[in-house]
Amino acid sequence: MEKTVERISPPVPFEAYTHIISPLSPEDGGGFLLTIPDLPGCMADGETEEEALAHGRDAFAAVVSALADMGREIPAPTFSPTRFEAPTASGRFVTRLPRSIHARLVERARSEGVSLNALVLSMVSEGLGSRARAAHGR
Repeated sequence: MEKTVERISPPVPFEAYTHIISPLSPEDGGGFLLTIPDLPGCMADGETEEEALAHGRDAFAAVVSALADMGREIPAPTFSPTRFEAPTASGRFVTRLPRSIHARLVERARSEGVSLNALVLSMVSEGLGSRARAAHGR
């Protein structure tokens, strides 16, 4: 069953939301992945960063419109340039994990057919969005 969702004008523009553009590994098809941590599951990809950004705008509009159509609240962005300065970040960090957790992540990535990097990025994005919603009582 298909449903047509009317596209709405978002209460807050795409540019107000933090979006992360990360390179995809050759195993994941290459190109770039855009995620929006405040909107878990809102992601897009493209051959170039510019294409991922353009597709990300479309994905953002679709997610916001779907949330409105379902009568659900549209999460506000957690970052606002008027509240504080954006942290500097290179997009890379290294962490150590217990071997058992690493092994579980590797197995999950294998079963989902994605790279470990893509799986962890997706999980971190979802976790950040969930924590942001919980902090704001959503």
